[in-house]
Amino acid sequence: MNRQSLRIPAVIALACSLFLAGCASKERTSNTVYDFGAPSLRPFTPATPPASPLAIVVMDVTGPGGLDTERMFYRLDYADAQQARTYASSRWSATPVNLFTTRIKTRLSQAHMKVLSATDAATGVPILRIELDDFVHAFPSADRSEGRIMLRASVFTEHRLVDQRSFERSTPASSHDAAGGAAALAASTDGLADDIGGWLATLNLQGK
Repeated sequence: MNRQSLRIPAVIALACSLFLAGCASKERTSNTVYDFGAPSLRPFTPATPPASPLAIVVMDVTGPGGLDTERMFYRLDYADAQQARTYASSRWSATPVNLFTTRIKTRLSQAHMKVLSATDAATGVPILRIELDDFVHAFPSADRSEGRIMLRASVFTEHRLVDQRSFERSTPASSHDAAGGAAALAASTDGLADDIGGWLATLNLQGK
């Protein structure tokens, strides 16, 4: 066997390694990070605003273990509603529970509520707890998708439950990919924050 024929397998091996390295590099650089975008500058005013600014402790939002990671989930409801899938090359900038916590505090502040942390609160200040039950880019059909969020919100004063309510929002996605899902989930989050703010305003918490 001559020297030239020996070079051929080596050249092929080198070409394959370069191709695989290029694919790996492309996969690394294609990882896209999403968040909820800048908060809306539109002031939120509850339908029944409280007589004086409400002070409330907003606890960190909680949820299932899958929402305590930066992975972006989607679900093909029309094919297998029990299987949670993840976008391979897209992720959140923070966990969904952290993103939701930040946005709910921002929107309540925009509604002229005094948002406090657990360490800042004085005795008797109402406490808001939110538990996410579902937070997903859902596909009801192959050609339709939405950002779907379901949650339970509870208000306590002096360890006593004042009220509890379930909320749900589904916002149609403009595109059936990670970008469309992220935008739809951000819109659903803002809508739910306003829903919760309106609900809090009806509870007359200053007198609790």
